[in-house]
Amino acid sequence: MGFPARYAVRPHVPDDAPAVLALVEAAEKVDVGEPAIEVEDIQGAWARPSFDLATESIGIFHTEKDGTQTLAASADVFKGRRAEAAVHPDHRGRGLGTWLAGWVEDCARGRGSRLVGQTAPADSSPERFLRDRGYHQMWTSWVLQVPGDRTIEPQPLPDGYTLREFAPGDERTAYQLIEDAFNEWPDRDPTSFEDWASNIVLRPGFEPWQLRFTVDPTGTPVGVAFTILAGTTAYVDQLAVRRDERGRGLARALLVDAFERGRAHGGAVSELSTDSRTGALGLYERVGMVVTQTWRHWATNL
Repeated sequence: MGFPARYAVRPHVPDDAPAVLALVEAAEKVDVGEPAIEVEDIQGAWARPSFDLATESIGIFHTEKDGTQTLAASADVFKGRRAEAAVHPDHRGRGLGTWLAGWVEDCARGRGSRLVGQTAPADSSPERFLRDRGYHQMWTSWVLQVPGDRTIEPQPLPDGYTLREFAPGDERTAYQLIEDAFNEWPDRDPTSFEDWASNIVLRPGFEPWQLRFTVDPTGTPVGVAFTILAGTTAYVDQLAVRRDERGRGLARALLVDAFERGRAHGGAVSELSTDSRTGALGLYERVGMVVTQTWRHWATNL
């Protein structure tokens, strides 16, 4: 399609990350009520070895009257399967979303994918767009929060089990614990160590306190939690316990520990997300967390 006047298209370059952040923040403020993204999220995603910024990203730029360019819309496609696309609220209703959707589908198809999708806020303009385009719903995700004035009761560890933070050399252990647990989900593509590391231990600003292990009496790590501090929110991004060690309260102990560590580093609010593939929503609600956002994943066959 032809764009309205003053729009131009090109792939992203690394220096575009702040502009993408501003775009997504503006979109999420309208669609969700508050933004939940950091520039490090974008930089880490773009740094994945499996991702090619030059061919798997696109930006639509608008030339303002003073000659400056602003980012009006943006999209990425990861592994031909997962898309992240957004149109700035000020530029909606001009056909940019339709063009982006076509680009996303062509990009995924060109990489041999038979299915591509995106997670969108429930009952939002982006969700209605995907549904009207013929996408089908696959799973539901929830963001849960521990209000600032509420605490989760500590979970005692079994005898001989301890908690400790990341130390150099723990990278592969953390990766395997998370990868083994997450691969139990349906419709989940395995993640390479290199892709995982770009968003965790190689994430800009990473500090050892963010990655915590629960360790069995032999000194072997059997569970892990990764926490991101986003402004004043401590967000538990990944949490996993080895299958044969579940049912001992280790996940809850890691969760409480992560929230406490986050608060110690300035996190006034504690959050995490889960989805319908895990069956963990009830667990988090029972420990005092409340749902603050609902998202749904929509996909289309190519």
